[in-house]
Amino acid sequence: MEYQMKKVELGSVTADIGPKEGNPRNSEGTFLQLADGEILFVYSRFRGDSGDDHAFADLSMMRSRDGGRSWGEDTIILTFEGEDGVNMMSPALLMMQNGDVGLFYLVRLTYSRTQIFLRRSSDGGRTWGERVVCTPQEDFFVMNNDRVVRLVSGRIIVPVASHRAGEGYMDGRSVSVFFYSDDDGITWNWFVDKCSLPYSSYCYSGLQEPGVLELAPGIVWGWARTDLGRQFEMFSVDGGERWSACQPSRFTSPNSPLSMKRDSDGTIYAVWNPIPNYEGRFASWDAVTGGRFPMVIAASRDNGKTFSSPKAFEWDESRGYCYCAMCFTEEALLLAYCAGDGTDGSCLTRTRIRRIEREQLAEI
Repeated sequence: MEYQMKKVELGSVTADIGPKEGNPRNSEGTFLQLADGEILFVYSRFRGDSGDDHAFADLSMMRSRDGGRSWGEDTIILTFEGEDGVNMMSPALLMMQNGDVGLFYLVRLTYSRTQIFLRRSSDGGRTWGERVVCTPQEDFFVMNNDRVVRLVSGRIIVPVASHRAGEGYMDGRSVSVFFYSDDDGITWNWFVDKCSLPYSSYCYSGLQEPGVLELAPGIVWGWARTDLGRQFEMFSVDGGERWSACQPSRFTSPNSPLSMKRDSDGTIYAVWNPIPNYEGRFASWDAVTGGRFPMVIAASRDNGKTFSSPKAFEWDESRGYCYCAMCFTEEALLLAYCAGDGTDGSCLTRTRIRRIEREQLAEI
């Protein structure tokens, strides 16, 4: 994607959830707006003295009753002990067909095994039912936050990265796998077709943390982050059952995720970290930012054929920005993303929520 990036002031930060004693990391959240207008925000809330991916983490929730302008106190809704694991991450909220709130989340059961579960709430997220296994295989799966998608057919797709793992071992290279449910999350299966990169000594990532977006009924656009300087993309024309070979996309990036969602008017918004602030994961690796700056947003009003020139709304080079969740309301776009710096420990330890008014969205 050829462009000249502009720095712009977009919206305002309405929540800034930083680390504190006994709570070293707050990251990777997801939104859902209920029928009465209340907005839920669920995120990973770490406890203890470590914010590493394998450290102790629960799921916490905040609520907004004014369109995301302000947020109530956070409340822990699920604990890792209650899930028989050591860690809970990467939540994704989805409205179920009967009006229940669906909460998808990943539990790290052991060093080499994770599973993704779904719980439902019939009272707006105040209590939760029994969990359902969404990944009926034993493997080490990685799911990004805010990535569970429902197609117009009703099918739910959970895109994940699958790593070969064993006792004390995990292959850093992953393939993209797609789990699905055609009965609103009651039963789950997986598509045989997987997406992968050919083995190369220049690529250590494989296809990490995939996402999907439906372009037309049954036509699905998939993407995944890599350490090759670009997001790679793939396409399905049968609702995710079979996939094209992956190829470099227009989105340059460090080994950092891309987020895309469609607004009610059909506009697709993309949020990511473009290069040139990256020279390879090992050539100039910054343990705090990971090259994940600036954070930009662009819009496509022709169903993904073209995108506007990206606008940087976060550009502090001492911080890294990543794992963006998106929520469209009648009045605004809400973004939630990691935004930590060296004093926080890493880019992953702090989460910001930003509210962008629709008047500004029209100018993107």
